[in-house]
Amino acid sequence: MGDPAVVKIFDTTLRDGEQSPGATMTTEEKLRIADQLVRLNVDIIEAGFPAASPGDLAAVKEIAKLVRGVAVAGLARASSSDIEAAWEAVRHAERPVIHVFLATSDIHLQHKLRIGREEALQRVRTMVAYARNLCPTIEFSAEDATRSDWDYLCRVFEIAIQQGATTINVPDTVGYTLPHEYEKLFRYLRERVPGMEEVTLSAHCHDDLGMATANTLAAIRAGARQVEVTINGIGERAGNTASEVFGNVDTHVNAKQLLVASQLLSRVTGIPVQPNKSIIGANAFAHEAGIHQDGMLKNPLTYEIMTPQSVGWTDTNLVLGKHSGRHGLDARLRKLGYKLSAEQLKNAYQRFVRLADEKKHVTDADLVYIVESGEETPAAV
Repeated sequence: MGDPAVVKIFDTTLRDGEQSPGATMTTEEKLRIADQLVRLNVDIIEAGFPAASPGDLAAVKEIAKLVRGVAVAGLARASSSDIEAAWEAVRHAERPVIHVFLATSDIHLQHKLRIGREEALQRVRTMVAYARNLCPTIEFSAEDATRSDWDYLCRVFEIAIQQGATTINVPDTVGYTLPHEYEKLFRYLRERVPGMEEVTLSAHCHDDLGMATANTLAAIRAGARQVEVTINGIGERAGNTASEVFGNVDTHVNAKQLLVASQLLSRVTGIPVQPNKSIIGANAFAHEAGIHQDGMLKNPLTYEIMTPQSVGWTDTNLVLGKHSGRHGLDARLRKLGYKLSAEQLKNAYQRFVRLADEKKHVTDADLVYIVESGEETPAAV
């Protein structure tokens, strides 16, 4: 199960993330993202779903051949043909992983797979064993685990472990559960599934109710030592747990590469990042309110719990707008080369506020005009 103090990062940007509408990537684009994930120092890259298309198989195979220093996983349904395709794709990886999944909720068994519980158990038994005969590292996922009967889920996982699964993943496939429920489920499984202490327990959460991050952290509290995440939180429907939220969980991740990874993925997919997104959003280290700017100028710890540089930004951004105060204006003018007296600053601030009421963003050119068009001549800095 690895170092119990460290949480492994299983990045599924190239598989679950690519399933976002409009996020399909070419092999070349996938390779660029994979190279950045190596620099980010994730533990496992889920490179795709090889059985989905010849192109995806080729892309996963290329990634497996070229990237080093990281495990490469291929997804497979619990069928021999899927597993063979996954193995063909990842077999040349430094550390290959076959990720086998089967739905376990009655909703999925009855309406999607149209099989009973016992037949599903037999598939798990047969297909996990088949995959393990090909590859030494097998992850098994119970799709829709959080809507599955808990005692039945215990039976499923017990069989998967008996047949050689090395990681057990408990997906909240439809973003259905709440943190206290997810944590309770993980504790239930750890207490009741024989052999669970010998494998890595993994969490995979979707954000349909806005709970993906909270649920993932709850799983870690309950003993999960692998989390399945995507850059920018992309993924099916409302997306997956976003990788950038784990800056203060003990992982191997090089957090300084988070912003680069985010911006690269956004360029490749054309999917923008919302400005107010934590860590990697454009406003994550931006301050407009005068009270905040005054505090930041005195000590950044007043309003920032981490440095921008620690996650890849170059600096804090003090945004000048109608909520800004005199200290923020003075700081920006000094950067532009103007040192105003108290009276000059007072007059400049009045002109600035009038302009800020009319414009969403006051630019540096606007500030130069405000100063240069004033009656007083400022001293040079």
